[in-house]
Amino acid sequence: MTTTPWYALETNDNLISPSLLVYPDRIDYNIRSMIAIAGGTDRLRPHIKTHKMAEVIRMQMAHGINKFKCATIAEAQLLGSCEAGEALLALQPVGPNLRRFLALIAAYPKTAYATILDDAGIATELNALAGDHGVTVPVYLDINAGMDRTGIRPGSGAMELYRLLTSLPHLRVMGFHVYDGHIRDTGLQERTASCEAAFAPVWELKKALEKQGMQVEEIIAGGSPSFPVHARKEGVDTSPGTTLLWDQRYGSSFPDMDFLPAAVLFSRIISKPGNGLLCLDLGHKAIAPEMPFPRVHLLGMEDCEQLSQSEEHLVLRCPHPEKYRVGDACYALPMHVCPTVAKYPLVHTVKGGAVTGSWEVAARDHRMTI
Repeated sequence: MTTTPWYALETNDNLISPSLLVYPDRIDYNIRSMIAIAGGTDRLRPHIKTHKMAEVIRMQMAHGINKFKCATIAEAQLLGSCEAGEALLALQPVGPNLRRFLALIAAYPKTAYATILDDAGIATELNALAGDHGVTVPVYLDINAGMDRTGIRPGSGAMELYRLLTSLPHLRVMGFHVYDGHIRDTGLQERTASCEAAFAPVWELKKALEKQGMQVEEIIAGGSPSFPVHARKEGVDTSPGTTLLWDQRYGSSFPDMDFLPAAVLFSRIISKPGNGLLCLDLGHKAIAPEMPFPRVHLLGMEDCEQLSQSEEHLVLRCPHPEKYRVGDACYALPMHVCPTVAKYPLVHTVKGGAVTGSWEVAARDHRMTI
């Protein structure tokens, strides 16, 4: 008696390849696991950049999660259209995005929008625009905790900028945003030590500001790898994102985290070009290609080696090519799910081995309507 793998479809005759499949039951499990780690929903502010789908937002809201984080104006608009309670735009708005951000505030009054800042010039410009629109914008000082991607390092410069933010009449300073995506220790004990070391200057900055009479009401910290560490801190909101769909890279790197892969690439063998070689229709356009090989984890084909990839093709070397025919279905877990999802205008939902419908990846572009 054979057991059908959890990811496999009973029939796939009408499903084009490549496609992306999602499994709502597994997403629901991951949401419940997030809530368990965080000890409730009050300190959860999940990032939507991984999935970009209204249905996943609504699943989280049904569990009582009502604060979210996003990276683009389109993602922020999607949260507004879902009437999320709070939406943090965790990318400092510049250029036309300043006006687009204020347009969101006007268009979706049921969602409390906020953003992050690390530059005095942008802060002054946002303050002036907010005054023109007759609104006060909640903002967080973006802290560079060692990733050196965005933010300002804790110290005198950060104190000066925070003081400026508190003086601007059309901004309301909420606290700090601290992303530590550079911390990826596999072991939880080592990851905890790295997080605590990176966070120590953040605590010192908070104490120094409060000593001078300035409030730091909230701290929003971390992503998925550091989620279990920050979940244990008092007064810190957590913002995991990949945890909703999970992927092979995080699954193999962080065995302490109990999340299920919930997004699977569906592909077919399109050629057998040589002895021991198979070619799948999983090219750069179907998978996030920035990772080194292997680009995916081939489910049920673990003995195959990934040799090369081009725009439409993924070439494998397999020890038993006679097991496979041209046209056979293949399933794979992406190594990096977030940019992989953004390659698909819609995903197919799967339950009990059957495709049950489709969900739009509504915020995959940088603009919806605003």
